[in-house]
Amino acid sequence: MLDGAMAQLPETDIWLFQIEKQEKESVCKNGINITNRPGYDNQPAFSPDNKTVLYSSVRADKQADIYGYRIGSKKTNRLTNTPESEYSPTITPDGLMFSVVVVEADSAQRIQCYSLDGHRRCYTVSPEDSVGYHTWYNADSMLYYKLTEPHSLHIQNLITGNDVKICEKPCRAFKTIPGTHYFIYGVKDTAGVVYRKYDPVLKKSMDYARAATQSEDFIWNAEWGLVRSEGAALLRYDERQALWIPLFDFSTQGIQKITRFMFDSKNKQLVLVSNK
Repeated sequence: MLDGAMAQLPETDIWLFQIEKQEKESVCKNGINITNRPGYDNQPAFSPDNKTVLYSSVRADKQADIYGYRIGSKKTNRLTNTPESEYSPTITPDGLMFSVVVVEADSAQRIQCYSLDGHRRCYTVSPEDSVGYHTWYNADSMLYYKLTEPHSLHIQNLITGNDVKICEKPCRAFKTIPGTHYFIYGVKDTAGVVYRKYDPVLKKSMDYARAATQSEDFIWNAEWGLVRSEGAALLRYDERQALWIPLFDFSTQGIQKITRFMFDSKNKQLVLVSNK
Protein backbone atom coordinates (compact mmCIF):
# COMPACT_ATOMS: atom_id res chain seq x y z
CA MET A 1 0.00 0.00 0.00
CA LEU A 2 1.00 3.61 -0.33
CA ASP A 3 1.45 6.30 2.26
CA GLY A 4 -1.58 8.44 1.52
CA ALA A 5 -3.50 5.57 -0.07
CA MET A 6 -4.80 6.78 -3.43
CA ALA A 7 -2.34 9.67 -3.81
CA GLN A 8 -0.69 9.63 -7.23
CA LEU A 9 -0.75 5.92 -7.94
CA PRO A 10 1.87 5.11 -10.59
CA GLU A 11 1.22 3.69 -14.07
CA THR A 12 2.37 0.10 -13.80
CA ASP A 13 2.20 -3.22 -15.64
CA ILE A 14 2.84 -6.75 -14.43
CA TRP A 15 5.08 -9.10 -16.43
CA LEU A 16 5.41 -12.87 -16.10
CA PHE A 17 8.51 -14.80 -17.18
CA GLN A 18 9.48 -18.47 -17.27
CA ILE A 19 12.88 -19.33 -15.74
CA GLU A 20 14.95 -21.95 -17.54
CA LYS A 21 18.22 -23.54 -16.42
CA GLN A 22 20.89 -23.45 -19.15
CA GLU A 23 24.20 -25.06 -18.25
CA LYS A 24 25.61 -22.92 -15.42
CA GLU A 25 23.11 -20.07 -15.58
CA SER A 26 19.41 -19.36 -15.51
CA VAL A 27 17.58 -17.32 -18.16
CA CYS A 28 14.17 -15.67 -18.22
CA LYS A 29 12.10 -16.48 -21.30
CA ASN A 30 8.63 -16.05 -22.80
CA GLY A 31 7.89 -12.73 -21.14
CA ILE A 32 4.25 -11.70 -21.23
CA ASN A 33 2.62 -8.49 -20.01
CA ILE A 34 -0.32 -9.98 -18.11
CA THR A 35 -2.05 -6.66 -17.46
CA ASN A 36 -1.14 -4.51 -20.48
CA ARG A 37 -3.55 -1.65 -19.88
CA PRO A 38 -3.40 1.95 -18.65
CA GLY A 39 -3.52 2.38 -14.90
CA TYR A 40 -2.34 0.75 -11.70
CA ASP A 41 -1.65 -2.99 -11.54
CA ASN A 42 0.80 -3.81 -8.79
CA GLN A 43 2.00 -5.93 -5.84
CA PRO A 44 1.89 -9.39 -7.45
CA ALA A 45 2.08 -12.66 -5.53
CA PHE A 46 1.92 -16.30 -6.59
CA SER A 47 -0.82 -18.56 -5.27
CA PRO A 48 0.32 -21.59 -3.22
CA ASP A 49 0.09 -23.86 -6.30
CA ASN A 50 1.99 -21.33 -8.48
CA LYS A 51 -0.85 -21.38 -11.03
CA THR A 52 -2.29 -17.91 -10.33
CA VAL A 53 -0.79 -14.44 -9.93
CA LEU A 54 -2.72 -12.34 -7.41
CA TYR A 55 -2.35 -8.57 -7.66
CA SER A 56 -3.97 -5.26 -6.76
CA SER A 57 -5.63 -3.26 -9.55
CA VAL A 58 -7.44 0.08 -9.76
CA ARG A 59 -10.05 0.18 -12.51
CA ALA A 60 -13.02 2.32 -13.61
CA ASP A 61 -14.60 2.49 -10.14
CA LYS A 62 -11.35 4.01 -8.74
CA GLN A 63 -11.24 1.35 -6.03
CA ALA A 64 -8.33 -1.07 -5.62
CA ASP A 65 -9.43 -4.69 -5.67
CA ILE A 66 -7.57 -7.98 -5.88
CA TYR A 67 -7.49 -9.80 -9.20
CA GLY A 68 -6.17 -13.22 -10.15
CA TYR A 69 -4.44 -14.09 -13.44
CA ARG A 70 -4.67 -17.81 -14.23
CA ILE A 71 -1.37 -18.68 -15.88
CA GLY A 72 -2.63 -21.75 -17.77
CA SER A 73 -5.72 -20.17 -19.34
CA LYS A 74 -4.35 -16.58 -19.43
CA LYS A 75 -7.65 -15.39 -17.97
CA THR A 76 -8.14 -12.77 -15.27
CA ASN A 77 -10.81 -12.89 -12.55
CA ARG A 78 -11.79 -10.27 -10.02
CA LEU A 79 -11.36 -11.76 -6.55
CA THR A 80 -12.58 -8.94 -4.31
CA ASN A 81 -15.33 -6.42 -4.99
CA THR A 82 -15.78 -4.24 -1.92
CA PRO A 83 -16.44 -0.58 -1.01
CA GLU A 84 -12.92 -0.44 0.45
CA SER A 85 -9.60 -0.69 -1.38
CA GLU A 86 -7.39 -3.75 -0.98
CA TYR A 87 -3.64 -3.82 -1.60
CA SER A 88 -0.65 -6.15 -1.25
CA PRO A 89 -2.15 -9.67 -1.47
CA THR A 90 0.03 -11.97 0.64
CA ILE A 91 -0.48 -15.71 1.10
CA THR A 92 -0.99 -16.69 4.75
CA PRO A 93 1.42 -19.21 6.33
CA ASP A 94 -1.16 -22.03 6.15
CA GLY A 95 -1.65 -21.42 2.40
CA LEU A 96 -5.43 -21.27 2.80
CA MET A 97 -6.04 -17.50 2.55
CA PHE A 98 -4.49 -14.26 1.44
CA SER A 99 -4.08 -11.17 3.59
CA VAL A 100 -4.35 -7.60 2.30
CA VAL A 101 -3.95 -4.02 3.47
CA VAL A 102 -7.50 -2.62 3.50
CA VAL A 103 -8.08 1.14 3.27
CA GLU A 104 -11.28 1.66 5.22
CA ALA A 105 -13.88 4.44 4.87
CA ASP A 106 -12.20 6.53 7.59
CA SER A 107 -8.78 6.06 5.88
CA ALA A 108 -7.58 3.60 8.52
CA GLN A 109 -5.36 0.89 7.01
CA ARG A 110 -5.66 -2.56 8.57
CA ILE A 111 -4.78 -6.13 7.63
CA GLN A 112 -7.65 -8.45 6.73
CA CYS A 113 -7.74 -12.01 5.41
CA TYR A 114 -9.80 -13.43 2.54
CA SER A 115 -10.41 -16.91 1.22
CA LEU A 116 -8.24 -17.70 -1.81
CA ASP A 117 -11.18 -17.18 -4.17
CA GLY A 118 -11.77 -13.76 -2.60
CA HIS A 119 -15.44 -14.46 -1.93
CA ARG A 120 -15.21 -14.61 1.85
CA ARG A 121 -13.71 -12.04 4.19
CA CYS A 122 -12.42 -14.17 7.02
CA TYR A 123 -11.12 -11.88 9.77
CA THR A 124 -9.18 -8.75 10.66
CA VAL A 125 -5.64 -9.63 11.68
CA SER A 126 -4.77 -6.77 14.02
CA PRO A 127 -6.34 -3.61 15.44
CA GLU A 128 -3.32 -1.60 14.21
CA ASP A 129 -4.84 1.06 11.93
CA SER A 130 -1.86 2.59 10.13
CA VAL A 131 -0.29 -0.32 8.25
CA GLY A 132 1.44 0.45 4.96
CA TYR A 133 2.95 -2.94 4.09
CA HIS A 134 3.12 -6.35 5.73
CA THR A 135 4.48 -9.87 5.56
CA TRP A 136 4.02 -12.94 7.74
CA TYR A 137 6.87 -13.99 10.01
CA ASN A 138 5.02 -17.15 11.05
CA ALA A 139 1.45 -18.20 11.81
CA ASP A 140 1.42 -16.18 15.03
CA SER A 141 3.46 -13.10 14.14
CA MET A 142 3.50 -10.42 11.46
CA LEU A 143 6.00 -7.84 10.25
CA TYR A 144 4.45 -4.52 9.33
CA TYR A 145 5.43 -1.03 8.17
CA LYS A 146 3.78 1.63 10.31
CA LEU A 147 2.84 4.86 8.55
CA THR A 148 2.88 7.19 11.55
CA GLU A 149 5.83 9.62 11.50
CA PRO A 150 8.55 8.66 11.51
CA HIS A 151 7.74 5.53 9.48
CA SER A 152 8.86 2.39 11.30
CA LEU A 153 9.10 -1.40 11.04
CA HIS A 154 7.52 -3.61 13.71
CA ILE A 155 7.00 -7.27 14.51
CA GLN A 156 3.81 -8.10 16.38
CA ASN A 157 2.73 -11.33 18.03
CA LEU A 158 -0.93 -11.62 17.03
CA ILE A 159 -1.74 -13.93 19.94
CA THR A 160 -0.27 -11.92 22.80
CA GLY A 161 -0.36 -8.48 21.16
CA ASN A 162 3.32 -7.95 22.00
CA ASP A 163 4.71 -5.38 19.56
CA VAL A 164 8.45 -4.76 19.00
CA LYS A 165 9.73 -1.77 17.05
CA ILE A 166 12.65 -2.80 14.83
CA CYS A 167 13.77 0.46 13.21
CA GLU A 168 12.79 3.80 11.70
CA LYS A 169 13.02 4.77 8.02
CA PRO A 170 12.69 1.20 6.72
CA CYS A 171 12.37 0.17 3.09
CA ARG A 172 8.92 -1.09 2.15
CA ALA A 173 10.36 -4.58 1.57
CA PHE A 174 11.14 -6.97 4.44
CA LYS A 175 11.32 -10.74 4.07
CA THR A 176 11.80 -13.88 6.12
CA ILE A 177 14.84 -16.03 5.35
CA PRO A 178 13.59 -19.60 4.77
CA GLY A 179 15.21 -22.28 6.88
CA THR A 180 16.22 -19.79 9.58
CA HIS A 181 14.48 -17.72 12.24
CA TYR A 182 15.91 -14.49 10.80
CA PHE A 183 14.26 -11.93 8.60
CA ILE A 184 15.94 -9.28 6.46
CA TYR A 185 14.99 -5.64 6.09
CA GLY A 186 16.47 -2.47 4.65
CA VAL A 187 17.09 0.97 6.19
CA LYS A 188 17.47 4.03 3.99
CA ASP A 189 20.18 6.61 4.59
CA THR A 190 21.87 9.34 2.54
CA ALA A 191 24.22 6.80 0.91
CA GLY A 192 21.58 4.26 -0.10
CA VAL A 193 20.23 1.18 1.68
CA VAL A 194 21.72 -0.94 4.45
CA TYR A 195 20.32 -4.49 4.54
CA ARG A 196 20.12 -6.00 8.01
CA LYS A 197 19.30 -9.42 9.38
CA TYR A 198 17.17 -9.46 12.53
CA ASP A 199 17.09 -12.19 15.17
CA PRO A 200 13.66 -12.07 16.91
CA VAL A 201 14.92 -14.37 19.67
CA LEU A 202 17.79 -12.10 20.67
CA LYS A 203 15.99 -8.94 19.47
CA LYS A 204 19.18 -7.96 17.68
CA SER A 205 20.08 -6.73 14.18
CA MET A 206 23.30 -7.25 12.24
CA ASP A 207 24.40 -5.53 9.02
CA TYR A 208 24.46 -7.88 6.03
CA ALA A 209 24.95 -5.81 2.86
CA ARG A 210 24.84 -2.29 1.49
CA ALA A 211 23.86 -0.80 -1.86
CA ALA A 212 24.16 2.73 -3.21
CA THR A 213 20.59 2.74 -4.48
CA GLN A 214 17.24 4.46 -4.10
CA SER A 215 15.36 1.24 -4.88
CA GLU A 216 13.44 -0.18 -1.91
CA ASP A 217 12.47 -3.51 -3.45
CA PHE A 218 14.21 -6.79 -2.72
CA ILE A 219 13.44 -10.41 -1.84
CA TRP A 220 15.26 -13.38 -0.35
CA ASN A 221 15.51 -16.26 -2.80
CA ALA A 222 16.28 -19.80 -1.67
CA GLU A 223 18.83 -20.26 -4.48
CA TRP A 224 20.29 -16.77 -4.99
CA GLY A 225 19.93 -15.21 -1.55
CA LEU A 226 19.37 -11.45 -1.40
CA VAL A 227 18.09 -10.12 -4.74
CA ARG A 228 17.26 -6.46 -5.43
CA SER A 229 15.97 -4.45 -8.37
CA GLU A 230 17.91 -1.65 -10.05
CA GLY A 231 16.47 -0.04 -13.16
CA ALA A 232 15.59 -2.83 -15.61
CA ALA A 233 17.79 -5.40 -13.87
CA LEU A 234 17.78 -7.78 -10.91
CA LEU A 235 21.03 -8.23 -8.99
CA ARG A 236 22.01 -10.82 -6.40
CA TYR A 237 24.36 -10.32 -3.48
CA ASP A 238 27.45 -12.55 -3.44
CA GLU A 239 28.17 -12.85 0.26
CA ARG A 240 31.68 -14.28 -0.18
CA GLN A 241 32.84 -11.45 -2.45
CA ALA A 242 30.59 -8.78 -0.88
CA LEU A 243 29.55 -7.80 -4.42
CA TRP A 244 26.30 -7.30 -6.31
CA ILE A 245 26.20 -9.63 -9.34
CA PRO A 246 23.83 -9.15 -12.34
CA LEU A 247 21.18 -11.86 -12.36
CA PHE A 248 18.64 -10.86 -15.05
CA ASP A 249 18.33 -7.82 -17.35
CA PHE A 250 14.95 -6.94 -18.90
CA SER A 251 15.87 -3.80 -20.84
CA THR A 252 15.33 -5.58 -24.17
CA GLN A 253 11.67 -6.05 -23.17
CA GLY A 254 11.19 -2.28 -22.99
CA ILE A 255 11.14 -2.40 -19.20
CA GLN A 256 12.84 0.63 -17.68
CA LYS A 257 12.24 0.38 -13.94
CA ILE A 258 11.40 -2.73 -11.92
CA THR A 259 9.78 -2.23 -8.55
CA ARG A 260 8.15 -5.22 -6.87
CA PHE A 261 9.00 -8.73 -8.01
CA MET A 262 8.59 -12.32 -6.83
CA PHE A 263 9.78 -15.82 -7.78
CA ASP A 264 7.44 -18.78 -7.50
CA SER A 265 8.14 -21.43 -4.88
CA LYS A 266 9.99 -23.67 -7.37
CA ASN A 267 12.10 -20.90 -8.96
CA LYS A 268 10.51 -21.63 -12.33
CA GLN A 269 8.57 -18.39 -12.76
CA LEU A 270 9.19 -14.72 -12.08
CA VAL A 271 6.62 -11.95 -11.86
CA LEU A 272 7.64 -8.30 -11.78
CA VAL A 273 6.17 -4.80 -11.85
CA SER A 274 7.27 -2.43 -14.59
CA ASN A 275 6.84 1.27 -13.86
CA LYS A 276 5.91 3.17 -17.03
